[in-house]
Amino acid sequence: MKMYILVKESIPLGFAVVAVAHASLAAYLKYKETENIKEWLDGPFYKVVCKVSDKEFDKAKELEDNVVITESALNNEEVAIAYKPREEWPKEFKFYRLYK
Repeated sequence: MKMYILVKESIPLGFAVVAVAHASLAAYLKYKETENIKEWLDGPFYKVVCKVSDKEFDKAKELEDNVVITESALNNEEVAIAYKPREEWPKEFKFYRLYK
């Protein structure tokens, strides 16, 4: 079971790091009462952080069970999306670039 976190590639590194932390916590808090979170926490609780284009980001927002993170220092721009952990992911998630 994995939680995916997508970060816009245009976001500076410092903001991206903070966005990932906020996204992970926001997704946990939003879905903490679900069976998926309970199963994920029983471990191992994988998180996959990927860098995506604006176009990929906008398309990815259509997938249900997500939390979109904004950054006030960037004029409330949407910077990251975190998803409720799940076993199966849409095909395009396999092709997103890992954030390194």
